[in-house]
Amino acid sequence: MYNKHKVKRQKYVAAKKQTIETEEKHMAKLKDTFGLSRVIEPKASVPVTAWKIDNNREIKPEECRVSLKLIHLERDCFQQFCRDSGFDEAKIIAKILDVINRRGKLHNPFTNTAGQFSGIIEEMGSKYAKRSPYKVGDEIVSLTTMTAIPLHIDKIHKIDYNFDELIVTGYGILFMDSPLTTIPPGIQLDYTMVAFDEAANLKAIYDACRGGKRFLIIGKDLITSIAYVSSIKKALGDNCYITVILDEDEIGTLPPKLVKEELAHWVNSSYILNVTQPINAAETVLIEEEDLYDLTINCEDLLGSEVLSVILTRRKGQLYFTSLMNSYTQSNLFSESMNKELETHLLGQFVEGVETFTIELLISISQDLDRLSKLYQSQALAFGQAKKKAISLNMEKTGKADDFVFGSPTTEALVNDVLNIADYDCNVILQGETGVGKEKILELIYKNSVRKIKPCVKINCATIQENLAESEFFGYEAGSFTGAQTTGKKGYFELANGGILFLDEVGALSLNLQSKLLRVLQENQFYKVGGTAPIDINVRVICANNIPLRLLVEQGKFREDLYYRLNICTITIPPLRDRREDIAVLATTFLENYCKRYGTDKELDPTALTRLVGYDWPGNVRELENLIHRTVIGVKGHIITGGDIESVLNESIYEDLVINLKRSMRGTTSLDFNKIIEQQEIQLIEYALKKFGSTRKAAEFLNMTQPQLMRKKQKYHI
Repeated sequence: MYNKHKVKRQKYVAAKKQTIETEEKHMAKLKDTFGLSRVIEPKASVPVTAWKIDNNREIKPEECRVSLKLIHLERDCFQQFCRDSGFDEAKIIAKILDVINRRGKLHNPFTNTAGQFSGIIEEMGSKYAKRSPYKVGDEIVSLTTMTAIPLHIDKIHKIDYNFDELIVTGYGILFMDSPLTTIPPGIQLDYTMVAFDEAANLKAIYDACRGGKRFLIIGKDLITSIAYVSSIKKALGDNCYITVILDEDEIGTLPPKLVKEELAHWVNSSYILNVTQPINAAETVLIEEEDLYDLTINCEDLLGSEVLSVILTRRKGQLYFTSLMNSYTQSNLFSESMNKELETHLLGQFVEGVETFTIELLISISQDLDRLSKLYQSQALAFGQAKKKAISLNMEKTGKADDFVFGSPTTEALVNDVLNIADYDCNVILQGETGVGKEKILELIYKNSVRKIKPCVKINCATIQENLAESEFFGYEAGSFTGAQTTGKKGYFELANGGILFLDEVGALSLNLQSKLLRVLQENQFYKVGGTAPIDINVRVICANNIPLRLLVEQGKFREDLYYRLNICTITIPPLRDRREDIAVLATTFLENYCKRYGTDKELDPTALTRLVGYDWPGNVRELENLIHRTVIGVKGHIITGGDIESVLNESIYEDLVINLKRSMRGTTSLDFNKIIEQQEIQLIEYALKKFGSTRKAAEFLNMTQPQLMRKKQKYHI
């Protein structure tokens, strides 16, 4: 049996090596003008999608190295770093540096975004220099997303919370096809970088707004709002009516009154509202405004902004979203529910030459932006504390913890991470022992994600038969095989479309099915069994496995490229024995639930809680809930004592040993009989000693003499 598995493993490794070599040959035919040779893993990917790239400072002939001055982060990326670090500046800096050190680029794995940088060209490769209009010493702005650029930062000197920017020293590597531009004298770098983050969108709005009269901008900050206002006025002059709405928690360090005073120079009306409460916000606007808007631009990422956009745009009006993060899909569903026809657009596509338009726009308003920049500096507040308070109030307001109960700092930190991740529509891997609560974490993500109104389809991959797996995942057309339903069948992906597909025990899938799963995740479409037309899907995949997937990759049991596609974020849920403060809270909650279910009234006395906390729970939360359930049914009195808990635990001693034995056997091709017997002896002796407190009583319980027990105890150093 061992030789059979060894041969199978060798064949897999050889086939994988050949596949990689073939892919590398195909990629080698492409001209390396955008950094292909810098990709480290996974192989045959491109820099913008690679998990890790080479950020070595030595450049190749088609490359250029830039000494960094300023990094501008996209708003969602910057806020995620801040929220995840509790707005502790040292932690923000450490987190950003950690991402760069691990990935070789600044690529936030939760938001899948980054930003752009500016700096001075310090060295050019020979081929790059021949083709480039720039020279060493030129100060440039890279228009390429940093998700595609090798980057190294020596130090982050300062964070500018108003402009989402970092003052840094370090270097970035640009390629021959990397777009960049220079900044003319007279305009400042801070607001220029903000505008370049929106450059393609500003030009698109300039081209699109010719037919309207009333315009609404739901802005993400004051500077970008002014940039969009300027783009509209560049096209139409003052022959239009413009309103700006800003969220009350997203106005930066300026007081609301001052923000409204600044906007009064630019627009006809402005509002600072709670965008996450769109009905209330819309009512406030409609009381003051005479009519709805011909064209609305939604720049805000907050949930609720899409509803506000739809409500305030007139029927058959135009609605523009500046990114996928601000619920473009949700707005279409909401407008349909209102029976309101809208012309909806998603902006963000790169357009050649857009930098010229943006620079001309900035030059025309540079004096005002200079004044605003100075105003921000003079009005700097204790941003971190103010923002922490706003986030705290928002969490209270939305009740995001749902029914997830906990009492330990470890679990509190875990829940905070999960709530943060829920906001970002990325794939997630859940890891942890059996029974730790992976499905509970899934529910927490689902309830707090943008997909909460869509299906959450849960699949246990270990229960799917190999010969049926493809038809189960992708469905089949009518009559595609013998025994197929005459109406055909939808697969898991199609059932979960728009929502979440939860793949429990994903490591149990065959390598063949893993390959097909990878293709679906890459292309967002698939073919049914027997089908000829591709089916487009939009699914967030969350996976769970008891054994870390990275270990399965090393063993050749899980595809490395699929692992990287899924591993945008990994959440490891610690076992219950490592978060003992949760035990009493969970036990009390389970007790209340089962008492309510059976119409009884029982309590845990202190000795019961002590016994529960002292036990190691090999089956984790699931075992704890099962024990409380059995105790409620089995104990006749009102008070549940430590003795009651002990008697139920003793019933399970053999089951616990079997569970631990099964766990030790996972992923093995052979067993060491003597080692397993030793482990079981150690567990039994430790249990007996802990239960009875003396070697004599423990020996009686184990039906052995005290000298025998002492010899075993000495042998195993117990």
